[in-house]
Amino acid sequence: MKLTLDVENTTVTRNGKLHLDPFEPENSLTMVGMLDDTGREHLIYFDHNDIEATPFGHGVVQNELDKATILICHNAAHDLLWLWESGFTYDGPVFDTMLAEYVLQRGQKEPLSLEMCAIRYDLDTKKQDTLKEYFKKGYTTKDIPHDELAEYLSADLLATQQLSDKLYYRLNTQEDSGLMETVILTNKVAVCLSRIYQRGFKVDLSALNSVRQEFEQEKRQLIDSLQRQVTQIMGDTPVNLNSPEQLSQVIYSRKPIDKSMWQNNFDKYMSKTAYKEMTSTHSEPVYKTRAKQCPNCYGRGTYYKKKVDGSNWSKPSKCQACNGVGFLFINTKELAGLRFSAPDAKWVSAHGFTTSKTNLEILEGFARQRGMEDATSFLHKVKRLSALDTYLSSFVDGIENYTKKDGKLHVRLLQHRTATGRFSGADPNMQNMPRGGTFPVKKVFISRWENGKIMEADFAQLEFRAAAFLSQDGVAIEEVSTGFDVHAYTAKVISDAGQPTSRQDAKAHTFAPLYGATGYGRTKAEAEYYEHFTNKYKGIAAWHSRLAKEVLSTNKITAPSGRQYSFPNVVRKTNGTVSYFTQIKNYPVQGFATADIVPLTLLHIDELLCNMQSCIVNTVHDSIVIDIHPDEEREVINLIEKVNSDLTTIVNNTFRIDLNVPLLLEAKIGNNWLDTKDVS
Repeated sequence: MKLTLDVENTTVTRNGKLHLDPFEPENSLTMVGMLDDTGREHLIYFDHNDIEATPFGHGVVQNELDKATILICHNAAHDLLWLWESGFTYDGPVFDTMLAEYVLQRGQKEPLSLEMCAIRYDLDTKKQDTLKEYFKKGYTTKDIPHDELAEYLSADLLATQQLSDKLYYRLNTQEDSGLMETVILTNKVAVCLSRIYQRGFKVDLSALNSVRQEFEQEKRQLIDSLQRQVTQIMGDTPVNLNSPEQLSQVIYSRKPIDKSMWQNNFDKYMSKTAYKEMTSTHSEPVYKTRAKQCPNCYGRGTYYKKKVDGSNWSKPSKCQACNGVGFLFINTKELAGLRFSAPDAKWVSAHGFTTSKTNLEILEGFARQRGMEDATSFLHKVKRLSALDTYLSSFVDGIENYTKKDGKLHVRLLQHRTATGRFSGADPNMQNMPRGGTFPVKKVFISRWENGKIMEADFAQLEFRAAAFLSQDGVAIEEVSTGFDVHAYTAKVISDAGQPTSRQDAKAHTFAPLYGATGYGRTKAEAEYYEHFTNKYKGIAAWHSRLAKEVLSTNKITAPSGRQYSFPNVVRKTNGTVSYFTQIKNYPVQGFATADIVPLTLLHIDELLCNMQSCIVNTVHDSIVIDIHPDEEREVINLIEKVNSDLTTIVNNTFRIDLNVPLLLEAKIGNNWLDTKDVS
């Protein structure tokens, strides 16, 4: 029996964040709706202010779940989590209409809400305006009149069932049938990710507080150091480094004459000569200043107006001469700032010139190559300050806000937000953690068991290996097979070109050309590596050309797994390249590696752990994190070794391909997620 199911639950706002999950004690299951393939409907109440709970409701729901051969939901992860945490059991297959529609969109992002899907597919569905008004007023589902909630849930069940029929039909047509296996795998992974969400990852809150203090101390020191340097290069001009406009002036030593019209003067494809003329005409140099006490207010920033009788007004007025700061800033005629020149119109922004992370890295590379120590130091600190702000807000605050009363962060992994199919995260997004094994936040995650361990099984160079296979580049395949250190080689090429670079710093460049990056805007030494990459891996370059032709011919790319990416608006440019070329290069590699191989491996490991206490608690990028019970450490290590020996066979059998590039999971174990050591 096909069973369409939807749940309604209350939500709570804590620390300004909306929580929809069952791990909040204040949240409760309001209603479960079920619609079978004969049209029989059940609306079961559990917690509602206007009506008593449905008699024997739990038994009715469980009976329908027991009879179901497949469970149809729109966003199954949410419904499954509430079912499991409310005491129901279901371990059969699911068909998630939201995820199926996502796969069928082939990387083209259309809204995936049930309401928007119903509009696109012209389904019989009730408009949701009524409930939206209740939610705006702060009502929860148990406060909404039960007849209106029942009507709403009934409409959602019908819409989900109809959408399921439409999607099944599409997946059996000649045009879309090739995506059926991807949809099936995606739905299996959805259940696995729901289990990871349910398990949670234990958080050491005292360690989290220590990390916060470390970050905040480093932030204070950086701000003090940067402000001292700003005074040296800007004079007495006050500078707010959080302002892109003021930071632009510090870096580029120029400012727009008319901010409202500034960007309108530039076309990102204009010639460099025209760009330089426009820059000269519509911006002006920034000069160092010297502060002088305002003679009008004597440094107070305010003054008192006089009444007719000569007495002061009761409230002071802002001094217009100094704009209330108490000082006048005298132009010294000495050029201020770091004096960088933005190379072309693509660097123009609303506030002057861009201060994005990528462009700051480019400028830092130039400064380092030219021996500009002060500029190198300043740019490095600005980037680090921005990173610390992100770490504090996104990770430290995020983990603290979303850690539940059970002491766990329930890791929410999403399959439907990226164009490539790789996972994203929420509450907080752990996928945005910096790569590498030195991120301090990772040490706050510990085992749920006393004397338990955390293992991270990380794919070695997965995306490069995927590119080697997809392109069949002989050099890349040889390097992977022999264990050639590509990062050390990158560092050597850049260093030999005149820019001494460490292996760690070189990692940012090694595989960048895979994703469409070029040497444009880079230092001479870095640009030389990017050109070297194309010459070295000629098979990858040739594959990129074949992809472009495939997209121009078919408007899509099909991965070995069957997953597809659509490019409906691709065109050949006048210079011979194609539009969307960066995505055309990127999507197949990232998709096959992290949307196909990683989820498939995740499923396999989760199945092998099903009879053990040890369990998967997270997956980030191309790694899988396991909480190991103290009695099972050797068993889990052996399990990963077994997976390594079976990986190629698993991928080949699932996708019916002949993978001739070895895959490797490298495992590390420690008392927390950060302090791990290689498994010997």
